[in-house]
Amino acid sequence: MAGLATTFGSGAMTNTINELDQSQVILVAGSNTTRTHPQVARRIYNAVDRGAKLIVIDPRKTKIARHAHIHLQINPGTDIALLNGMMRCILDENLIDDLFIEMRTENYLALRDMLLAVDLDKIEKITGVSRSTIARAARTYAHARRAAICYCLGVTQHICGTANVESYANLAMLTGHVEQEFTGVDPLRGQYNVQGACDMGALPAVLPGYQSVFDPDIRKKFARAWGCQLPENQGRTLLDMTHGARNAGLADERPDPLKVMYIMGENPMLSDPTLGRVKATLEGLDFLVVSDIFLSETAELADVVLPAACFAEKTGTVTNSERRVQYSKKAVNPPGEARPDRLIIQELATLMGYPMAYGSAAEIMEEICLLTPVYGGIYHDRLQRSWGLQWPCPDREHPGTPFLHKYSFTRGKGHFTPQHHVDVAEPVTDDYPLALITGRSYHHYHTGTMSRKSALLNREHPRPRVNMNPQDAEKLGLAEGMRVRVSSRRGSVPYILHLTDEVPPGELSSDFHFREAPTNMLTIGASDPIAHCPEYKCCAVKVEVDHV
Repeated sequence: MAGLATTFGSGAMTNTINELDQSQVILVAGSNTTRTHPQVARRIYNAVDRGAKLIVIDPRKTKIARHAHIHLQINPGTDIALLNGMMRCILDENLIDDLFIEMRTENYLALRDMLLAVDLDKIEKITGVSRSTIARAARTYAHARRAAICYCLGVTQHICGTANVESYANLAMLTGHVEQEFTGVDPLRGQYNVQGACDMGALPAVLPGYQSVFDPDIRKKFARAWGCQLPENQGRTLLDMTHGARNAGLADERPDPLKVMYIMGENPMLSDPTLGRVKATLEGLDFLVVSDIFLSETAELADVVLPAACFAEKTGTVTNSERRVQYSKKAVNPPGEARPDRLIIQELATLMGYPMAYGSAAEIMEEICLLTPVYGGIYHDRLQRSWGLQWPCPDREHPGTPFLHKYSFTRGKGHFTPQHHVDVAEPVTDDYPLALITGRSYHHYHTGTMSRKSALLNREHPRPRVNMNPQDAEKLGLAEGMRVRVSSRRGSVPYILHLTDEVPPGELSSDFHFREAPTNMLTIGASDPIAHCPEYKCCAVKVEVDHV
């Protein structure tokens, strides 16, 4: 969101998923789309069947990469170098969209000057991709009239994640592949309703609708509506909270650690990096409250657990990756003492001295429409009569916005942001000679809080695995199905070894669904300086036979 907000003025998916059907070229970056977004993958495969060209940028030879016309199998964390190489080729061959650049963008000369200094031989060495392949991908993308970019966490979960996103935006603007149908830059959200949570202000520096907490007029508007004073400073980031150890005997304990945390529908005891630090932080709290639908690993540490209703047990809305707000109607009653989140929050707020008494989810949506301009016309009664509305939708008569920036970018002109390659936070060494990439499997989801309750899904994927290239296994004397132990500077985790050419020599990959193999015990807490997203996608590890 930070990268696209800087370049375009809005951090959301620019186009719709359906438009991929008609794109002539689709560039997929850092996304194992077939596993993690199968409905989006289906659209991409449909487009390929109709003649579209598919370019995939990924260190792994994923299923969608095997279907690609061009697979740019980069070294982990080298997106910026690769994109600078592609843009240098586009510039050299005069494939830029001069009119679009002149009329719709700014700061182009800064990007051009940076690209003219790019050494393509050096780019080849950094990325591990040949100059000829980079040039072929650049021509394929630039020559198309309708080209789209889809990316996911393989792009953002790096210490240079924001710069990565800005580089993909640079590529789109350089060739004019944005502000029109069947093109655009489309981040695929990593979780159910992540887009909606961000829209509603679940970010450190914004209020609902991405309205800045630093703007006094915005604060006054919300203060009048809510009858309270709002803080002028931003909130804490995720790692500032879960890595803010207190009384844990660590050298870098925070001077102002949190004393109390209330965690909703999140399981940082499996999903956050450097889990040893997370555990020390949560155990050092004076008081921990967790609200969830199952007793997660995080909830097991809580002083109080508040049972919550799942999506089918409450009425509300869900906002998906393409900014589409959809109505979700309660189907069944929640079990036992479980209650919808809004009722839990309302009662807690009231008990803490701030009376909160919304009568229904529809009433909350009306307040959202009043205070959040991009949601201005998205009422429950409209949603019940449609497949959903895409914001911006400023009033009741507005039909919603399928693709953004039609006549101009949200910020006015698109802003080119030159970027330079950034080395990964933890390169491999003789002691830790392999790079570990984390991801998701097809049959399980996130920390397995829900999916591992399913006997069917557990049957399909019953045990935690680490994927290794057969060449590395031969060097280490390892074989398929062996019990191995993967270790980093932060801990070690047992796995069953799976040999596959999906990962190239020198790399490993694993998911993080299994509590008995908590992969994030290995990952590093280094994060992007702007978005503060951790570098889940690359850490240095070693592999040994597990004799336990």
